[in-house]
Amino acid sequence: MSYEHELTVLNPATEEVVATVPAAGAADVDAAVARAAKAQETWAQAAPADRARLLRRFADVVDRQVEELALLEVREAGHLLGNARWEAGNVRDLLAYAAGGVERLNGRQIPVAGGLDITLLEPLGVVGVIAPWNFPMPIAAWGTAPALAAGNAVILKPAETTPLTALRLAELALEAGLPEGLFQVLPGHGPVAGTALVEHPGVAKIVFTGSTRTGRDVMERCARQVKPVTLELGGKSPNIVFADADLRTAVDPFSFLDNSGQDCCARTRILVQEPVYEEVKELLAEALKGVVVGDPADERTQMGPLISRRQLDRVRQLVPSDAPGLRGSAPDGPGFWFAPTVLTDEAPDSAAAREEIFGPVAVLLPFTDEADAIRLANDTPYGLSGSLWTRDLGRALRVSRAVKAGNLSVNSHSSVRYWTPFGGYKQSGLGRELGPDALAAFTETKNVFISTEGPAQ
Repeated sequence: MSYEHELTVLNPATEEVVATVPAAGAADVDAAVARAAKAQETWAQAAPADRARLLRRFADVVDRQVEELALLEVREAGHLLGNARWEAGNVRDLLAYAAGGVERLNGRQIPVAGGLDITLLEPLGVVGVIAPWNFPMPIAAWGTAPALAAGNAVILKPAETTPLTALRLAELALEAGLPEGLFQVLPGHGPVAGTALVEHPGVAKIVFTGSTRTGRDVMERCARQVKPVTLELGGKSPNIVFADADLRTAVDPFSFLDNSGQDCCARTRILVQEPVYEEVKELLAEALKGVVVGDPADERTQMGPLISRRQLDRVRQLVPSDAPGLRGSAPDGPGFWFAPTVLTDEAPDSAAAREEIFGPVAVLLPFTDEADAIRLANDTPYGLSGSLWTRDLGRALRVSRAVKAGNLSVNSHSSVRYWTPFGGYKQSGLGRELGPDALAAFTETKNVFISTEGPAQ
């Protein structure tokens, strides 16, 4: 293979070089698509039971390598070891779940006059998956596992900073017996390999997770070929805390500090009803002081570094050191560290309150009543996730219906389960991933009418 450049992978906690990886160019994308198209034809013709069996075997191979994958994720992404183990396990579980859907990918029989009408769900062909750096393994699997299960081939382009786990997963797929060329990983720069993948006429669909700005560009490029696209983009999710809530459970700093805040579902806008605002502020101040920030490989660590110098600079730009707020602590020296922070004097329309910071930062905002909470929750271009906390079931249902977001949790901060749908409203994305309908998103519906009337006499 010919490559134009190399990617340098840094350990975010130490800034040391972990690896250098060849970066694919447009010619490499062409060659990969050709290999994928050939492999997909055979894969689509395989018996559903055989496809399911190989995907389950892939899941088993991943299961045996969970610790290896997790340690690799710690080094390239700075994730906590426990979180990285969960991420590798999530890949395993999603492969197994997708395998269970292969033999349930059913069409329909529709009543018609004069014959029989059936629908067939047929694979698209070659699917391009562009994964982000914040959750490299799970999000890569969100697109890859159901696409493979539905009979497609997949070309995965990981983020420039986190290609190592993706490359290892491709090796494990071959070890499990998946055909050569069916699942390929092409590390590369977004403007080069990513653009070539999006614009390639042999790629039938793109699944992209990343920033809203880049997502718009991907969508525009796909539109020129009328190519379907699934987009999972930014978020600025609210955590709505009513005065009757269990405050000590609702005010969980890890609802916005998990993965150092590099999570589209992070509850970065903490909306608190005025009667309990000061109490919540005190609880947050106490909680932030206790957050252990440090070496992600240490089991005692609760928050690690940001992914890169570029991301650290962005967070610092949006959150000046003199901005009023509550703060924890972070290490000095090498590494991309930022202390856990809650801003307490931001206007609801400020950049910090409306823009996705993608760091360990939340904004604390008061509200008066239910209507005011809904207004504030919806006052954002995003609509990905959110939580609301109340003991009033009627209020929980009313607010859930009124908040414009794709994934809401009542008295919980949980957003993602691989067996339920996930996706956003507004500028948080397009389409849904995961859940029982995930395979169908990687198929075309073909309608076939069969006449039962005899030939004309």
